[in-house]
Amino acid sequence: MPFKPLQNKHVILGVTGGIAAYKSAMLTSQLVRAGATVDVILTEAAQRFITPLTFQALTHRRVYTDIFYLPPNESAPHVALASEADLLIIAPATANTIAKITNGLSDNLLIAIAIATDAPVLIAPAMETHMWQHPATQINITTLNKWGINVIGPATGRLASGVIGEGRMTEPDEIFDTACHILSKHGDMAGKRVLVTAGGTREDIDPVRYLTNHSTGRMGYAVAKAARNRGAYVTLISTAFCPTLAGVKLIPVTSAYEMNKEVLENLMHVDALIMAAAVADYRPEHVSSHKIKKEASLFMLALERTEDILQGIYNQRHVAKWPKCVVGFAAESEHLQENALAKIKKKGLDFIVANDITRHDSGFATDTNKVMIIGADGTIADLPTMTKTEVAHIIWDVVFAK
Repeated sequence: MPFKPLQNKHVILGVTGGIAAYKSAMLTSQLVRAGATVDVILTEAAQRFITPLTFQALTHRRVYTDIFYLPPNESAPHVALASEADLLIIAPATANTIAKITNGLSDNLLIAIAIATDAPVLIAPAMETHMWQHPATQINITTLNKWGINVIGPATGRLASGVIGEGRMTEPDEIFDTACHILSKHGDMAGKRVLVTAGGTREDIDPVRYLTNHSTGRMGYAVAKAARNRGAYVTLISTAFCPTLAGVKLIPVTSAYEMNKEVLENLMHVDALIMAAAVADYRPEHVSSHKIKKEASLFMLALERTEDILQGIYNQRHVAKWPKCVVGFAAESEHLQENALAKIKKKGLDFIVANDITRHDSGFATDTNKVMIIGADGTIADLPTMTKTEVAHIIWDVVFAK
């Protein structure tokens, strides 16, 4: 089963008084679906924007609103919740709440917990641009960063006033992803350093055209995210598909030449390289500096071979003895097993992940994949159709069981 950083974790979600409070309901749903136990704390101001009943329905747990409310046979909530928490998230976090935490003004339950807990804290600021840019707020944010508190955002976008500016709360998906990163640091791949490539390279023809393939980068991103969620230090070299993954070093590239350069520069001392990118085999021999105009005659495009990244790594492994494990991918339309076996020998791979791109449920631009994982020793694991996330975790299981 895929490793889930939030499974069986106790998350305290603090919601303060801002219009972005409605997004906190979406975040709550994501946390619960990920297997976390979520206790929500609403400040008095937050309850003017969203009700406790919303969060009670999502968490199936009591919602905390009053620092002085003490049910029979229960400890003071700021003490009990602070000690039980695996993670405290405050989203949205207003300028007022940020200032109170920085100065230790624990006049409500949320601030009391923030000051009392030893758990990691993740804060998502949300306020008008001038409030965010005010020197007092910036000093407070700098202080929180120095204390090791995680601050995400704010983003730039449409604010409650109707203007476009900095101060919008980071979207729930990004907050959730950052929470996963924070709670993944002690996973079973903690201390491992891995390098992953993703996406299809683009080879320029002229300023407006290029040669490419159908790769979306989803498989490579799934591999990188799975490693991150298990505690590894991940470097991801990716082409066009470049969303940010919290805790993952992203190196954007375009061409096979650029990918080859970045792979070689980042390869030293990694425990594993997973080459999930679909790297072009050919590029135009000459790139026009101007747009090529349409002519009546036949247009011929001369191609030359691109850098063979895996072959280059194979050659250097004989000398440097790193990386420790190299995994390639084989996207085939025929003779899947035979072609994959030939590639694993030619490139000196430890494993190869082979998939039939003619299937509707496998290969490019799908959420699922049907693969074989073949080892250099001849072992073959023929996996059923599963999500790319599930495939990614199995790849890591195989790599680090080696």
